[in-house]
Amino acid sequence: MPLPKAIHRTQAWYRRLTVPQFTVVTGLLVISLGSLLLASPLCSSQSVGLWEALFTATSAVTVTGLTVIDVGKDLTTFGQAVLALMILVGGLGLMAITTFLQGFVVRGASLRRRLDRGQTLDEFGVGGVGGTFRSIALTAAVLIIIGAALLYNFGFSDIPAGGERLWASIFHSISAYNNAGFGLWSDSLVSYRTNRVVNGVIVVLIVLGGLGWRVTSDLWSNRQRLKRKNLSLHTRLVLRTSILLVLVGTLGLLLTESLSKGHVMTTMGWGERMMSALFASVSARTAGFTTLPLSVQSVSDSGLLLLMTLMFIGASPGGTGGGIKTTTVAALMAATRSTLRGQDDVVIRHRQISDKVVLRAVSITMASLMFVLVMAMLLALSTNQNVEEPLTFLELLFTCISAFATVGLDLGVTEQLGRFGQLILVVGMFVGRLGILLLLSAIWESFDRNQLQRQNRIGYPREDLYV
Repeated sequence: MPLPKAIHRTQAWYRRLTVPQFTVVTGLLVISLGSLLLASPLCSSQSVGLWEALFTATSAVTVTGLTVIDVGKDLTTFGQAVLALMILVGGLGLMAITTFLQGFVVRGASLRRRLDRGQTLDEFGVGGVGGTFRSIALTAAVLIIIGAALLYNFGFSDIPAGGERLWASIFHSISAYNNAGFGLWSDSLVSYRTNRVVNGVIVVLIVLGGLGWRVTSDLWSNRQRLKRKNLSLHTRLVLRTSILLVLVGTLGLLLTESLSKGHVMTTMGWGERMMSALFASVSARTAGFTTLPLSVQSVSDSGLLLLMTLMFIGASPGGTGGGIKTTTVAALMAATRSTLRGQDDVVIRHRQISDKVVLRAVSITMASLMFVLVMAMLLALSTNQNVEEPLTFLELLFTCISAFATVGLDLGVTEQLGRFGQLILVVGMFVGRLGILLLLSAIWESFDRNQLQRQNRIGYPREDLYV
């Protein structure tokens, strides 16, 4: 029969895919299905066409938060629930979910292929499958419920309707933990800038979601004897780098905006200014929420540059955020320090780091930087032809980094772009969430594997290069 044959061929085709290829294909399928759902009358109003639905679905699955619609007005409650479900799929680890499905839903996978998938998944910073995935989901559910309860009882107390307040609490808790940045209000959380409960809950959820499963699991396992020496090097490095970035971002924003007169922070008191700077510093690390009206008029150029740096670095491996990751920056800084000291080995906290890790950090950083620059160049070429008043390169670069690092902070550029410009952002969000090395691996592995294996066995003579 035609249908069983088609199913069999599809299963056989899926079994031949590697982990990177399977992840790319499944991600595209999830985005396509989400786009069709959001474009239906059941989920949205007539103002949401297929293109707007595609952009929003991509932004949700990649947990970015950039949008060309008003989520609170253009989507129905059911549409918002579909959007929240896509955020969960993307935030809890698209690679973990797809690998779990590939190993246990698609029949005929051998033990060796399952082990290979687990090893590849671990290599890309997500963790194992099976029990680990269930633990990740359980941890996320508990934290999201606690966050929603706090927002309902103490945060969004100004919302009189109980059902509306409950849904707002759940939606924003899901969005915050998954570092998505989607909100039900057009101004994000600007109206709650002075609300300490909302600021505190959102910040904590963003941080916990961005740390990654390895870190939270390590902290939980050592909760009764929580000492630095009991934690792994990865956990210590992630915590140290994250705290340092939050402090640098907070103090840096206070400094840049205090010295730049006429911007929004200069009109606040010091307490409100401190809370806003802390929130912006944490949110810029791939969350996308904002309590400040972001624009080139409200934030100084130096402040925007600091935010771009935080966005590009992003969260930690295995977390719900994007960026090149905190451990990548830490490895690069350690390699730089070793070079300046004339050392041949890269050492962090009395532990030698392998050359493979350093090379991977360099590859991620350079590939990501080149990809963002190409995005900005294409965006500049397309934008200046479609708008009467050309956008500044700072605005375009900020938007490209926000899309690639899956942050979602917007200077009002996204809605002004044409279809081609928004397509560039769609591609950037998808590549940024999957990881540029994983995408390149998916493309590279489409070639003849036997030929690649033969090339890997070839050795070449060494020669020095002066740099």
